Amino acid sequence: MATSKLGRTLVICNPAAQSGKGAQGGAFVKRTLDAYSSAVSGYSYYETTSPGDGLRKAKAAKNYDTVIAVGGDGLIHEIVNGLMAIPAEKRPRLGLVPMGSGNDYARTMHLALNDPMASLGQTINGTPVKLDLGLVNGVYFCETCSFGLDAAIALDTMKIRVPGGPHGTRLFAQSGYRIFKNFTHGYKYKATVDGTSFSGEEIAFACQVGPTYGGGYHICPKASPVDGLLDLCYNTKIPSKPAILALFTGARMGLHAKSSAIAFKQFKKLKVTFEKQPPCQVDGELLEGSTFEITSVPAVLEVLVPNSSQWNPNPTKVDRPSVTDGLLGTKLADKLRNSNQG
Repeated sequence: MATSKLGRTLVICNPAAQSGKGAQGGAFVKRTLDAYSSAVSGYSYYETTSPGDGLRKAKAAKNYDTVIAVGGDGLIHEIVNGLMAIPAEKRPRLGLVPMGSGNDYARTMHLALNDPMASLGQTINGTPVKLDLGLVNGVYFCETCSFGLDAAIALDTMKIRVPGGPHGTRLFAQSGYRIFKNFTHGYKYKATVDGTSFSGEEIAFACQVGPTYGGGYHICPKASPVDGLLDLCYNTKIPSKPAILALFTGARMGLHAKSSAIAFKQFKKLKVTFEKQPPCQVDGELLEGSTFEITSVPAVLEVLVPNSSQWNPNPTKVDRPSVTDGLLGTKLADKLRNSNQG
C-alpha cells in the first residue's frame, strides 16, 4: 500500500512533444517531485527517444504504483497499451501531465492543457477512477478510433505538423481543408453493431471512449469513459461537398449532431469490413487493415482524474491557481512557478 499520494512513481516524458515543450514539462515535474517529497515514495524519470519507447517502459512498470505520462496523445496511447500488458492486480494507475498538440484524452479528463504546474497539481491531488478503454484488433485506445475521411485528416496532421506552427483544432482544420480538396468518394463498408447489421459509404466513422478527437472536435458529444460503452458517429448519406465542409466545421462544437446525415450508436461490440483498406487512426496513431473488431473494455484502467472532473464520484469546483498553491504552499509554488518561467 502506497504511503504517499502517488506511491512508487515512474515518469515517462516525450521531450519532443508540442515542439519540444515536453522537455520543459518533464523538467518541471522533476523539480516538483524533488521538492514535494510526500507526493511520491521515490520516483524514476525516463525520456523517450523513439516510437515504442513509452510502450516498452510502461510494460515493465509492474513494480510501480503510478505511471505519469508527460506528453501528448501518442505517448499516452503507448503507455496505456504497456500498462494493459501488466496483470490487473499489479497494474499501476495512470497520471497525466498533458504536453501535446491535440490533448484529446486530457480534455476528456478535464485537465489543464500544456500547463504542467496546474495539471501536475490536479494529478497529485486527483482521485483514482477506473475508466473504460476501447480495443481494436488487439490494440487498446483510450479516446478515439476512426476510419476513412476523418482518419485521413487526423493522420495528415502528423505529416504537416511543424515546430511553432498550428496545433489542436487549428491544425486539424488545416488538414481537413487539404484532404477535402482531393475528396471524391467515401469508403464502402459492412458493419455489425451488437448483432445489428448495416452497410454504407462512410465519410465519418468514429468510435469514441471520450467525446473529442482532432484536438477538440466534439465528434461524439455524449461519449463517456465511465458508462461501459463506446459511441459511434457515422454518416447515413453522403451530402454535397459544401455540406460536408459545413459538417466538418460544425463538428468542432458538436453541431454536426443536428444533421440528418449523421447518426450515433452506443455499443459494446462492433465489427466492420471495408471493401478497400481505409485510413485508420487510434488515438492519432496509424492502424492498418480492412476488417476491424472493436469492443468496449469497461472500468479497466485506473486513472487519476482531477477533483473537478465530472468522472470523479464526488466532483468539486477547483480553480487552477489554487491547485498547486494548495498542494505545495504558496511560497514553494511561487518559487517553482518562477523557475518554470525562467
